[in-house]
Amino acid sequence: MTKNFAHRGFSGRYPENTRIAFEMATQVPGCDGIENDVQMTKDGELVIMHDEKLDRTCRNLKGYLKDYTLAELRQGDITYKFTGKVPDQHIITLHEYLEIVEPTDLFSNIELKTGIFPYEGIELKVYEELRYFGLLDRTMISSFNHYSCKRFKEICPEMECGLLTESWILNAGKYVSENGIENYHPVFAELTKEKVDEIHSYGVGINTWTVNREEDIRRLISYGVESVIGNYPDKVTRIREEMGQ
Repeated sequence: MTKNFAHRGFSGRYPENTRIAFEMATQVPGCDGIENDVQMTKDGELVIMHDEKLDRTCRNLKGYLKDYTLAELRQGDITYKFTGKVPDQHIITLHEYLEIVEPTDLFSNIELKTGIFPYEGIELKVYEELRYFGLLDRTMISSFNHYSCKRFKEICPEMECGLLTESWILNAGKYVSENGIENYHPVFAELTKEKVDEIHSYGVGINTWTVNREEDIRRLISYGVESVIGNYPDKVTRIREEMGQ
């Protein structure tokens, strides 16, 4: 069965990467996991936020997240386009996110946002948080910075990782497999049936993003990808049921 991952939580209905988006995702029948993004603050705390800059989703803070302390970031309102529709939301730490998912049976796909700023030491810090909660076997690490995934594998060889990409890599299955990584995480638009088959021929799993349109969800499920990561996990649940999954 193709897994159903909530992209930045239930971000189609609630502000992305917030407590309410994560909590609501845990209540969606058929949701198998949650995808999110981890960065590091000026004082070395692990926090959940997609963009390196605060400008898009934060109403009252601007600039790079890395230049703020956690206490300063807590003052930001990240209700984004849902302002007035939900209670004020504030940046939460990775620790707080793990407190939400630990009592559930949901899997986590944690993206290390090391593509622009490498955040030295972030791999070890994330590993230590996962080990503290006993969630190493319910978490996958991904990054657009493939060196970051390799560093994580050196820390914890038994944990699954995924190489994120938004480009049309030639021989993707061979590339991922030869680098000792288990999964390929491409943008959904690049996946054809032939490419899916090539990647699978190397024993590499495919977790694709951001899949929101019904026709794309159906197509990718029919291709047999391991998971679709989308903003509407309720929609994926319905379509899987209709397709007999």
